[in-house]
Amino acid sequence: MTRINDALGVQHFPLPNPANARIACLVPSITETLFAMGLGAQVVARTGFCIHPEPDVRDVPKVGGTKDVNVSKLLALEPTHVIVNIDENRKATVDQLRKMIPHVIVTHPLVPEDNAILFRLLGRAFAVDEAALRLTRELADALALARSVGATLPPETVLYAIWKNPWMTVSRDTYVSAMLAIVGWKTLPLQAEKRYPEVALDDSVWQNAERIFLSSEPYSFGDEHIHELSDAMGLTQPIQLIDGEMVSWYGVRAIAGLRYLANLRNKHVPLSAESPHPLALTIQK
Repeated sequence: MTRINDALGVQHFPLPNPANARIACLVPSITETLFAMGLGAQVVARTGFCIHPEPDVRDVPKVGGTKDVNVSKLLALEPTHVIVNIDENRKATVDQLRKMIPHVIVTHPLVPEDNAILFRLLGRAFAVDEAALRLTRELADALALARSVGATLPPETVLYAIWKNPWMTVSRDTYVSAMLAIVGWKTLPLQAEKRYPEVALDDSVWQNAERIFLSSEPYSFGDEHIHELSDAMGLTQPIQLIDGEMVSWYGVRAIAGLRYLANLRNKHVPLSAESPHPLALTIQK
């Protein structure tokens, strides 16, 4: 059997009978990806934030959140594998699970291209290589499309807000920033000590950004926040809502997310969280 390594360099081998794998997934975007790879029937546990795909995921028991996993409930479901993420799950929880579950798969995509590695990792670990190859090809097509848009249009600086009270954004070393950069949207600030820095209302970055995005998650921004920024602060550049799942979720969602961003950059679809279901989005001719 060909061995593969996860984000910590740990080697993973497929089980002798892959159909016996029982998967607990503590990463929402990867839960969605497992279903897309035909592994939904083997997913035995998820977090409360693992809400896609609907309605199939409803039958999978919840074991808390990404940061507050109910370990006892998870163990009672007898998983052979648990999938975690370096940014989304607490190290203490992962260390605890590693002592009791045979296979702990650690993920950490940093840029959209890393999703190809993720697909291959899951494909080999659960013996669904053909599904992994299919998604890898779809990812390559979506990347090519997004890059062509980014190369055609002039770059534009953007401020991507993820939280309010305090206002927070993303630094350039985040996955979100890398996704936006592919289509030519360069996030501000240029440098930051934290990956998710606070932005004071009197910070010059608000005025310097050519466009401001208000994400639908983790803070649920709405039209009232657009008016708040434009009226209270007198900002004149475009301030628009954007679907946060499409920008920040990796795995299978990255394929739709890249198409979504290409569409937004080309202004073929409205900049609104009320877009069609993400996995149904295609480039409009």
